[in-house]
Amino acid sequence: MTNPLAAKLRNFAPLTDDDAAVLDRLCADVRGHRAKRDLIKQGDRPEVVFLLVEGWACRYKILPDGRRQIMAYLVPGDLCDVQIFILKRMDHAIGLLSNARVAAIPENKMVELFETRPTLARALWWSTLTDEAVLREWLVNIGQRDAFERIAHLLCELWVRLKMVGMVKGGAFAFPVTQSDLGDTLGLTPVHVNRMLQRLRGEGLIELKQGRLLIPDVPRLMSVAQFDSNYLHLDGSEIG
Repeated sequence: MTNPLAAKLRNFAPLTDDDAAVLDRLCADVRGHRAKRDLIKQGDRPEVVFLLVEGWACRYKILPDGRRQIMAYLVPGDLCDVQIFILKRMDHAIGLLSNARVAAIPENKMVELFETRPTLARALWWSTLTDEAVLREWLVNIGQRDAFERIAHLLCELWVRLKMVGMVKGGAFAFPVTQSDLGDTLGLTPVHVNRMLQRLRGEGLIELKQGRLLIPDVPRLMSVAQFDSNYLHLDGSEIG
């Protein structure tokens, strides 16, 4: 299986075979985890950097009354915060949305990579800046787009991000996100989410069955969502 981190970073910088071998060694300690558990909880002290090799996760916070806000989706190739060791305590949690395989990378390995592999270090910084750009776009999504546009825009983003790491086949990808998850992401009730998904289906923009999402006409969905991939800072070769 292709290392998803290498596949992702190749979108930001040219990697040599030696660079790819270094990334493979980062994945030496890979373990399976069940869905619906936390990799790290709010308030925990971070000890390793997690790399998602297979499956989906999310970054979220829980309010005192139990309400949840999802602030990011993590897909294969995503690191759960390169700079996580700077934090004394986690101010958010990272939970699994599906069964997953996750690599645990010790602090010294990440420090060594940044000190000895400048190309990889630049690619990781670029990736981190893109994560911040995604968060800004999500703020725009919740603050300014209507419910239909919010969901359409998010699905376009996920399609692009998964295509970057080879997880889109025939326009379709695994989609373990529930309507409740989407509601907690987009500030909508599950009932409202259901209505918008039904509309997307009814207009032939998506097909969703058995945990897989198909986008039959990606450019059309992007047009409906007014989706511009510039915030993902890619060269555009993976679009379309």
